[in-house]
Amino acid sequence: MKEVDLYIEKKKEWRELLILLRNLLTNLELEETIKWGSPVYTNKGKNIVGLAAFKSYVGLWFFQGATLVDAQKKLINAQEGKTSAMRQWRFSSKETLDVEMIVSYVKEAIDNQVNGKVILPKKNLKPVIIPELLAAALKKDKDLGNQFSGFSLSKQREFADYISEAKRISTKELRLAKIIPMILEGKGLHDAYR
Repeated sequence: MKEVDLYIEKKKEWRELLILLRNLLTNLELEETIKWGSPVYTNKGKNIVGLAAFKSYVGLWFFQGATLVDAQKKLINAQEGKTSAMRQWRFSSKETLDVEMIVSYVKEAIDNQVNGKVILPKKNLKPVIIPELLAAALKKDKDLGNQFSGFSLSKQREFADYISEAKRISTKELRLAKIIPMILEGKGLHDAYR
């Protein structure tokens, strides 16, 4: 793939190591693409492993690395607190490559994805804070209140935030007037864009 060739060409210091890892990955049941500016290898449209060069190392990041056995303790969570699934394996030279071990990790990652062994992202559990203006309207009109309570928390939050984010009371009132018919019709604020 031309974009991957260009990526590798730009990383002169790590070119040899990137080529070795790329050749390993392209010989497995993976399709090569570019995502987020770096090579990513997928299986049936699902991200399996990415390849990237940094200042002091080349990394393979496994999108579902936390599902891997990792008996050799090669994987680290490079984004502690941000991701629960992704893990990275770092290489500082071609001498640190263990081809058989890398292949076994990648094959396990493919098998896990195919078999649905994945860690899903955590849902946003931020509470819905209903602004006073909206709360008063919901209390005043029982049908409006019933329709609103039938929405998912994320849709309720969208309506609440839409009102809260306005600075002036006149803007808040205009926004409330806009969303009341939407709520009564059972339409979410952003349904037209989904």
